Amino acid sequence: MATKALQDINKKPLTPQRVVITILKYLVILCTSAMMVLPFLWMISASFKDNLDVFEFPIKWIPDPFVTENYTYIWEQANYIVLFANTIKLTLIITLLQLITCSLAAYAFSKIIFPERDKLFLAYLATLMVPFQVIMIPQFIIIRNLGLSDSHLALILIQAFSPMGVFLLRQFYLTIPNELSEAARIDGLNEFGIYSRIILPLAKPTLASLTIFTSVTVWNDFLSPLIYLSSSDKFTIQLGLRNLISENSAEYGAIMAASVISLIPILIVFLSCQKFFVEGTTAGSVKG
Repeated sequence: MATKALQDINKKPLTPQRVVITILKYLVILCTSAMMVLPFLWMISASFKDNLDVFEFPIKWIPDPFVTENYTYIWEQANYIVLFANTIKLTLIITLLQLITCSLAAYAFSKIIFPERDKLFLAYLATLMVPFQVIMIPQFIIIRNLGLSDSHLALILIQAFSPMGVFLLRQFYLTIPNELSEAARIDGLNEFGIYSRIILPLAKPTLASLTIFTSVTVWNDFLSPLIYLSSSDKFTIQLGLRNLISENSAEYGAIMAASVISLIPILIVFLSCQKFFVEGTTAGSVKG
């Protein structure tokens, strides 16, 4: 039955050589998946253990005793609620702003004809080649002169635009026939109407992909908050984890619990958008 199923799937004669190659492929996939998943499973297991049991060998995947005090400590003693709220706030605002600014800019660069459009887009895209370490000092000076140091607004302003997001959306917009826009103009729609009523509904997969990329980047960002934030009540989860590790270097169970909690929102975002993810990232790869 298994042989017949493989033949139906592949639509080719099943030879011993192909069987061996298929088995090897699946073994590679299983080994790679195990290498990626096992550390996360160990982290979850360690978050429910005493500090003395975290590094025991052989590993006890099911903790005995089952310790829940690590999570209680994180929420009550480590001020994790404030860190969580700050990170969610920044992630939601920055992701929303990037969706708006990137989708508008991508529409202009793909559907509106104006002088030097393509050259301007290339110049904008060239900023991707500049490492953040090169611009962070001038950027910090500008933010300080604006009086926005030690504020969430500084992080929001510097991350509200994304050349990669514009490139991703523009490539998808180019696959949408221009005849749709021309027909809408004949019917009396202005450019914003075409953008909001025709282009955006078609771009849902790519917007979902950009949502995942942006939210993961902002949620895991460590360097920017480290540069601009100095008050502990404005810290993000990544800065809170750093402080937790430095202050409680032996509290491995609590550190693992904090790491598990920090992963939950990102998993929710990815699982919510995963059905659009592959379609969105490959939609603009082939034009025509």
